[in-house]
Amino acid sequence: MANPSPAEEFKHEFDSLQHKVNSLQNDVRLTNIRDRVEDIQTTVSNLDQKVADLRTRGYVFEKSLEATAVDYAQQWNVLHPSISGQIESQSAVLQSALIPVEAQLSQLAAQAGNSAAAQSVLVSAKSAVETLEGKVNAAERSIDGMFDQLNHQVSEFNSHLTKIDWMLVQVSEACFQLLPTEAGIMAVKAVWAKTGKEQKNDPEGVLYLTDQRLFFEQKEEVATKKVLFIATEKRKVQKLLLEAPVAMVENVTISKQGLLKNEDHIELKLAVGAQVQVANFHIWQSCEEWQALINRAKAKEFDKDRAVEIDQSAVEKIKTAPTQCPACGGAIDQVVLRGMDSITCKFCGNVIRL
Repeated sequence: MANPSPAEEFKHEFDSLQHKVNSLQNDVRLTNIRDRVEDIQTTVSNLDQKVADLRTRGYVFEKSLEATAVDYAQQWNVLHPSISGQIESQSAVLQSALIPVEAQLSQLAAQAGNSAAAQSVLVSAKSAVETLEGKVNAAERSIDGMFDQLNHQVSEFNSHLTKIDWMLVQVSEACFQLLPTEAGIMAVKAVWAKTGKEQKNDPEGVLYLTDQRLFFEQKEEVATKKVLFIATEKRKVQKLLLEAPVAMVENVTISKQGLLKNEDHIELKLAVGAQVQVANFHIWQSCEEWQALINRAKAKEFDKDRAVEIDQSAVEKIKTAPTQCPACGGAIDQVVLRGMDSITCKFCGNVIRL
């Protein structure tokens, strides 16, 4: 392959420089920073309404959500004017610095037929472009530093609200019903690894945590017909496979699995009398977060952080629930949950109204 001629080398370098200058025409306006500022402005402005929507749909925990949303909006309102001022002043300086660079590029275009004569201008223009690129990056870092911490906090808060939103959607679509005073805390996409190690045909669905129970609902499309190992017909399967009071969770063990150790897994050890003694789940959220949530629910910590008070009459029903069947005298050892209106004796089948 023949070496490129001087004219071809010049054209290649000129085209590369032209591409960088075209990018700079956008960059000197600090478009990326403007977009980030607009994004956080939109997010912060909607936080209070997003919290109100979650409350309307039944999320009763974290009584500080409203105050947190207001606090972030107030912090942003204080920062926003100075950030906008910095963007405009820095952008004006950078746009002025681009003018002589564009002039050099025009000079190079005019000398395209004489690559030797244009070489010194090319070297100067490349240096000027690199210098201006550095100034743009420095300006972006400087302005970004003005709101980076708040942006991170708002992003995490908004992400948390989005998780709650998804949980409420899943609860509304679930094939089971929550008790009258029971409320959802979190839900996550999950696979129930029946043998302890995830297999191809293990059920996929949603793992739910409420203030009183854990549920696993299978919710997936299952192949009903295959041709050459390719599914040609499917049906949606949605059914409750596991239900356990959080009071019966004796231990929650977490682990990172998979080739890259980037899969979150939790193992639940349940008390005698539960539907299963051990249940392993591959979940699509932080296993550390879920371990903490389950332990908090078990310790009834969420009861102290409610935005809507618990119906005390339902609490009293639990306190006064019988410990012996009035019909046969058998011991009633099942977990009585707030909101239940009856329990059934496992010995004689007598239904006891609470």
